Amino acid sequence: MKFLSVNIDHIATLRQARGERDPDPVAAAAVVELAGADGIVTHLREDRRHIQDRDVYLLRQTIHTKLDLEMAATPEIIEIALKVVPDLVTIVPEKRQELTTEGGLDVVSQKDHLSKTVERFHKKKIDVSLFVDPVEEQIRAARDVGADFVELHTGEYANSKKGDTLIHLNRLRESARLASELGLKVNAGHGLNYRNLPPVASIPEIGEFSIGHAIVSRAVFVGLDMAVREMLTILAGGG
Repeated sequence: MKFLSVNIDHIATLRQARGERDPDPVAAAAVVELAGADGIVTHLREDRRHIQDRDVYLLRQTIHTKLDLEMAATPEIIEIALKVVPDLVTIVPEKRQELTTEGGLDVVSQKDHLSKTVERFHKKKIDVSLFVDPVEEQIRAARDVGADFVELHTGEYANSKKGDTLIHLNRLRESARLASELGLKVNAGHGLNYRNLPPVASIPEIGEFSIGHAIVSRAVFVGLDMAVREMLTILAGGG
């Protein structure tokens, strides 16, 4: 069984472009759930470029599946997450000027800080995932700091040229296997779409996929409900 969590950040991006009330990401989350998705992902950035604090609190109150809060491990956002109590926090690196997350978290260089952060979330019974590149030392470090999950960064695979795609796919396979052997649950995301998802979906250790931009882009043409259902159909085939 493969699960799909839908990132609704770009619904909020469209709203913030005009400073209006619509489209409402909280309403979008309801549509996504009714279409059959297994969870909602949202990234509360330090600069609040799309999702706002109010959105996160309303999502916690209204969604019926699972709330995955993506976040940088900064004091302000950690405190908000501890108040919201999502089902899962996914700790990601964050740069102010980036268009989207550019790579995995450097867990190795932040072991002490991340260990303390994970412990704080565990005291609130919040599971923790670390968004990492498919690199052995980062995966082992994620285990060392007490994470429950790793989310493998699939961006290099998604953006690879044809001749390099298999290399990046094999790295994901090896990393997912290692993470599972270390007792970590494995998610994957970034840059996945209707064309490149099937090979990654065939990796047995990956249980859940976080996909947002591709679904919201497809929704422009077919509607959000259908865009989610089409992605679920791909996952139902296991790749």
